[in-house]
Amino acid sequence: MQCLRISETMRMVLLILSLLGGPLAAQSVPGSVAQMQLSFVPLVKEAAPAVVNIYAKIMAEPERTPLQRDPFFERFFRDPFSEKPQVQNSLGSGVILSADGIVVSNYHVVGMATEIRVVLNDRREFIARVLLGDEEADLAILQIEAEEALPYLSLRDSETVEVGELALAIGNPFGVGQTVSSGIVSGLARSRAGGGNSGLGYFIQTDAPINPGNSGGALIDMAGRLMGINTSILTRSGGSNGIGFAIPADLVAAFVEQARAGAVVFGRPWAGISGQPVDADMAGPLGLDRPGGIIVSGLHPVSPFRAAGLEVGDVITHVDGQPVHTPAEMIYRMSVAGLGKTAMVTHLRRGAARDVAVALIAAPEAPARDERVLDDRSLLPGLTLGRINPAVISELNLPLETQGVAVLDAGPLGPRVGVQSGDVLIAVNGTQVAHPDEVARLLDGRLRRIEMVLQRVNRRLVLRFQV
Repeated sequence: MQCLRISETMRMVLLILSLLGGPLAAQSVPGSVAQMQLSFVPLVKEAAPAVVNIYAKIMAEPERTPLQRDPFFERFFRDPFSEKPQVQNSLGSGVILSADGIVVSNYHVVGMATEIRVVLNDRREFIARVLLGDEEADLAILQIEAEEALPYLSLRDSETVEVGELALAIGNPFGVGQTVSSGIVSGLARSRAGGGNSGLGYFIQTDAPINPGNSGGALIDMAGRLMGINTSILTRSGGSNGIGFAIPADLVAAFVEQARAGAVVFGRPWAGISGQPVDADMAGPLGLDRPGGIIVSGLHPVSPFRAAGLEVGDVITHVDGQPVHTPAEMIYRMSVAGLGKTAMVTHLRRGAARDVAVALIAAPEAPARDERVLDDRSLLPGLTLGRINPAVISELNLPLETQGVAVLDAGPLGPRVGVQSGDVLIAVNGTQVAHPDEVARLLDGRLRRIEMVLQRVNRRLVLRFQV
């Protein structure tokens, strides 16, 4: 009787599983022990050797209080023991992408590291060097040297990933050793609301458990192909809550391409436009039947979009045939296409759709930034200034119409009077400035009263001080 009940229970469980997996016409209840023992084992055996553990050694400067950073008070708070750099160890994961030892990981795992050790699943160890790293995208490409071909994962086209697909996350959570967790693709085109680096605005979301140490590990599909690099989670406790984010494989491929070409900094295409997502209130007046796309609110004079014929008020809907709904998603599409190439941009003007080819260029260094560090004859020695150009606007995330002189580094005395790195000086003692040399002349050390007008984010500030 007991055996009968167990048999009936098993049949019911298998029937429910088959219903969850798809229509009964497409699947059948397993009829043998071999079918009942189907699992992820063959997939993991094939993919796991290409996922590595990464140990990075970082020399970190000790935290200093505001008084310790002040040039006048620092001598009273000097502690020769606490001022020594501290050694910190970072633990994460990585993925081998080629037989010759190209490895991808997160920037926050290996960025600024003085020594990087890559440990394979078979316990072999290699010293790695960074070929290319980018903090904003949170990606780093490493190189290890081995005498024989290494196991590696192939990259999947991220555009073919669909919500609901099964996914496996492989990494080294909490340093316990290589671990595999399963889940599904929960969402696409996600912004990483959980904090961390800003990235490029497009992530694959998964509920496969991802924990500290999984960073840089693999998110693979059921064919063993790399869908993305695990990078962060949305959590309040520090552990996995089922909301994890992975950087799509298409962006990883763009990084690998630039690293192999010899780039040491990721070249990100510059749009030279400002805009905002089209919401429900805006869709009707713009002639759209539903919200979507980005309305252009500003164009830099040398923007490649302006050169292609776009105007303020146009709505950008697609880049290379893929829909875009936020400026960050548009930049992601451009980054995947790559510098030096062109992207086909679809935009609407007065309800009519047009396709134009937009050149993917880096932010121009024109006019030259003419960087200058103020010397001891200035009231603010050590202040580093630069002329405003598209490259400076991009680096400091300034409005396109910004004018003045950029503060590239506030130096040792700038914070004492309220000047911060990233500020834009507009006027000094009532004189508008547009070049670092003008600021240097107006901040003459013989003066005793100074008034500075500056822009910080969206605020205009006036600083007055006396020496």
